[in-house]
Amino acid sequence: MYAMEVFRRVEAPRSVVYQALLDPEAIATWRVPDGMTGHVHEFEAREGGQFRISLTYDAPDAIGKTAARTDTYHGYFERLVPDEQVVEVDEFETDDSDVAGRITVTTTLADADGGGTDITLRYEGLPDSIPRGDNETGTRMALDNLARLVEKH
Repeated sequence: MYAMEVFRRVEAPRSVVYQALLDPEAIATWRVPDGMTGHVHEFEAREGGQFRISLTYDAPDAIGKTAARTDTYHGYFERLVPDEQVVEVDEFETDDSDVAGRITVTTTLADADGGGTDITLRYEGLPDSIPRGDNETGTRMALDNLARLVEKH
C-alpha cells in the first residue's frame, strides 16, 4: 500500500468548492476521469453518512475493478469541516484481494494566494496494484472537471 497527494488550484471560493464535494449531482459529473461515466447510488453528506458510487468505462473492452467495465466503491464520511476539509473512507466492491481494502481520501481546501482555492487530495492505503501514475492521472482529470464546474459560479 502507498500514499500520494495531488494538488490543484481553482479560481473559486472555498465555500463553492466545498459544496461541490458534498453534492451528489456534482460528484456524478466532476469526480469522473475522462472516458468514464459516474453514477451516485447513495449519498448522505454528513459525518458518518454513507455513499456508494460507480464509475463505468465508456470503452466496451475496458476492465473494471468490480464488474466488466465498472469500478463501484462505497464508504462513509469520517470528518467534515465546512469549507476546509472532507475525509472519507472508500472501499472497492470486489473479491479481488489486490484492490480490496480501505482507502482514506482527505480533501483539504485552503485560500490561495491572490484568490481562489488550493485543493489537496491525499490518498492513504492505496493498493500497490493500482499504478500510482494511473491514480494521479485520473485524479487530475477529476480535479480539472471540478475546476470547470466551480469556476462557472
